Amino acid sequence: TMGKAVAAVLTLLLISVLGTQGETLARSATELRCQCIGTHSRFIHPKFIQNVNLTPSGPHCKNVEVIATLKDGREVCLEPTASWVKLIIKAILDK
Repeated sequence: TMGKAVAAVLTLLLISVLGTQGETLARSATELRCQCIGTHSRFIHPKFIQNVNLTPSGPHCKNVEVIATLKDGREVCLEPTASWVKLIIKAILDK
């Protein structure tokens, strides 16, 4: 039936959204909202990180966002409250 097909599509969409934890949304859709869907708190060795972008909270987003660009080109949202991320933020602010 049509209802089951719609439910299946919605379930797949939900699974794909849940599977994007720690990833960033496409830039064009994020001008006025948070860029991070979820955050990554497990340690990432600095040698794998190419760049870190710190976005303070503001009208676009209530969260401080820490987005690391990895050497392979992926962007990962880091958990700002994780101790190793705080060290990275401090290093950026102290520059």
